Amino acid sequence: MGLPSELSPQRSCRKPYGIQILEHIKGAPLSFKTHQAIVLIVTFLAYTMYHSTRKTTSIVKSVLDPQSSHSDLGLKFFSFRAANLSEPTSPRRFSWVLGDGWAPFDVSDGTVLLGELDVAFLSFYAFGMFFSGHLGDRLNLRHFLTVGMLGTGVFTSFFGMGFWGNIHNYYYFLIVQVIAGLFQSTGWPSVVAVVGNWFGKKKRGLIMGIWNAHTSVGNITGSLVASALLRYGWGWSFVVPGLMMAFIGLVVFLLLPVAPESVGADKEEDEYNSPKKSGGEVTEPLLKPETAVKEKAVGFMEAWKIPGVAPFALCLFFAKLVAYTFLYWLPFYISHTAIAGQYLSSETAGTLSTLFDVGGVLGGILAGHISDRLDARAITAASFMYCAIPALFFYRSYGHVSLLVNVILMFITGMFVNGPYALITTAVSADLGTHSSLKGNSRALATVTAIIDGTGSVGAAVGPLLTGYISAKSWSAVFTMLMGAALIAGLLLTRLVVAEVAAKIEASRSHGAQAHAQESTLEV
Repeated sequence: MGLPSELSPQRSCRKPYGIQILEHIKGAPLSFKTHQAIVLIVTFLAYTMYHSTRKTTSIVKSVLDPQSSHSDLGLKFFSFRAANLSEPTSPRRFSWVLGDGWAPFDVSDGTVLLGELDVAFLSFYAFGMFFSGHLGDRLNLRHFLTVGMLGTGVFTSFFGMGFWGNIHNYYYFLIVQVIAGLFQSTGWPSVVAVVGNWFGKKKRGLIMGIWNAHTSVGNITGSLVASALLRYGWGWSFVVPGLMMAFIGLVVFLLLPVAPESVGADKEEDEYNSPKKSGGEVTEPLLKPETAVKEKAVGFMEAWKIPGVAPFALCLFFAKLVAYTFLYWLPFYISHTAIAGQYLSSETAGTLSTLFDVGGVLGGILAGHISDRLDARAITAASFMYCAIPALFFYRSYGHVSLLVNVILMFITGMFVNGPYALITTAVSADLGTHSSLKGNSRALATVTAIIDGTGSVGAAVGPLLTGYISAKSWSAVFTMLMGAALIAGLLLTRLVVAEVAAKIEASRSHGAQAHAQESTLEV
């Protein structure tokens, strides 16, 4: 089970203990396909848990602050109330009943404080993303991801420990969320880099589109677990997901093979062995895992200069602005909008809003499959963003007609909004992290992924924040903002779209010329 001596130190590492055990049981090395299956399953579980722990806060919000008026939410969303934080809370017995609330969030400005926790989490998540990608390309991704998951699990649990510790200090919860956001930022660059190492470009869009369902699965898992545990005390809604996260982190440490060369996997007839074509010429392979040269990790500014990184990163800023506005505000919007003349309860609205995520799963799969068939990531992403504009308009204009119409339009909106979001954060990031300009150096995956998703995460923080203010005046104005963001997202890819269209036309002409030459030869 020794590795070739010529592999770089960064890439050469001992096989994970779990892989060694599986090979000992089997009595033979695992096949390349088996390793791929392990990678997909383990990374799917890993990021499912990242989203599961991220979702718990939104479930517990109404328990920590059950008395706040929703009508005040838009005006007060991000107002800082220093006076409320400096005043000591009155001591209370350690007896808690569902519906009592929890200081310091059970005051008139409780929703404000909870909103600030959200923005603090997302801001440090976005900030940490850039450093996580930089570190991920320089460290062993299995170890790095394990540390991130264990840290996330610990600080998610720390938030819940405030229940048993009878903690009512706002700054305790703020600091815990800030550190949790930093640990959460380790997840996405790492899992995309690992999947990108194992899957070539040929079917990457479709595979990653299906794999990206972990986002919705994680949201649903977090909602169900946190909701089921609330009756026993809101602390359990954080501690149990935190422990689940830590457990999967150990699974990652034991089983995750970072790259084919790190476990000596034979690639057989995988797409890695097929060269990448540019027009009619054969250029460098998409990935060159086997190399006798020590690869140097790509710098942060150098990664920004890779063709396509900046346009897709800025596009994701606006795409994620739209997606996360729905994530944080859709249940609220549904419960405050009369559908067929009736208002739904908060519980029903929350359940109904999951259909947006279901549509997003289909959208991610479709976007990945279409981009694979067309070999055109930019065209696909831009087309989905443009289609999201009328989808948003119709959902706002006609979603109130009936429950069935609302469900259908919500599903369609989720498909077009989350489709390009999923495509850019997965297949596009992996493509750009192995761009031909890197000359076979595959050590840019985590950095590129972090740049793209980190930029998008800034938009994820901005969208809900702006919605908090704008919704107080008009929800129509909110949807106008979202349609404008979708338009800008599509326009930012214009140069890449034009380049892909030109390449398609040139390829078509070359094919036609070759066919004509063959016909002439046959006639002669």
